Amino acid sequence: MDSLLILTRDSQITLRLAIACMLLALASSRPTRAQGGPPYYTNDPGTPGKMNWEVNLGYMPFLYNGNSVSHTPDVDINFGPNDRVQLTYESAWLRVQNPGQPVKYGMNQDQLGVKWRFYDKGERGAFSVFPQLSVNNPNDAVRRGIVPPGDSLILPIEFTRKFGPVDINLEGGYNIVQHAPNGWLTGLVVGHQFTKRLELDSEFYATGTFHPSYAQPIIDVGARYRMHYPLILLLMAGRGVEPARSNQPYFVGYFGVQILLPRRSFQKDEVEAGGEGNESNPKK
Repeated sequence: MDSLLILTRDSQITLRLAIACMLLALASSRPTRAQGGPPYYTNDPGTPGKMNWEVNLGYMPFLYNGNSVSHTPDVDINFGPNDRVQLTYESAWLRVQNPGQPVKYGMNQDQLGVKWRFYDKGERGAFSVFPQLSVNNPNDAVRRGIVPPGDSLILPIEFTRKFGPVDINLEGGYNIVQHAPNGWLTGLVVGHQFTKRLELDSEFYATGTFHPSYAQPIIDVGARYRMHYPLILLLMAGRGVEPARSNQPYFVGYFGVQILLPRRSFQKDEVEAGGEGNESNPKK
């Protein structure tokens, strides 16, 4: 097995702590509506609902030994033309710091996606596909080493189902990359609704390539807090499972807000999300 995929003793301890957080959520007795999507990397089958908008604005740091990349901010805009489809645009203004070089700023790749929830049985489970195309902007970000030179296409599938007091979200997919090795991604989010306003979650997420064999696993914990409609506070903090180095982060995070449009009360969202087999299945 590739040495990058072998967990060290410290990594095993960190991974066990993440599993313990998930088991703590599973042990709770209140029902939950945990979802993937911001502030997490794992996506879920949820969509904004017919003619609704969901806008996520966040600061996303990725800190490594000697270098860092930060989204300042990350902008994620989602629109629901109907109850089962979501159109997505995402990009970010990047701050890139490499050893011995001045800090660089530039536009990230634009990510264009279409999500389709093709199976929906409410609490009994839902599936979606969410292809996303990443393309470079017509600027000099590639020449300055801020973004990769090639485009990419992610082909994932998402699944969610309620198991007792918790909802579990899973995602897995294939990443077709121009001018670089093709890769894969996988993610798991488990959470619990502690109050009507506060949701806490734990996530395991990993990306990698096939040839050469490489993986970057991350664990994190996060929260969503419903402040006042249409605003939801989004918080997440985590780190790489592997020991920190130039390609394994010692800290990752998301600190931002979600804006739901048109303005409506959170009570209406709860009523719409509560019915079994309901198709709108709005995202948190």
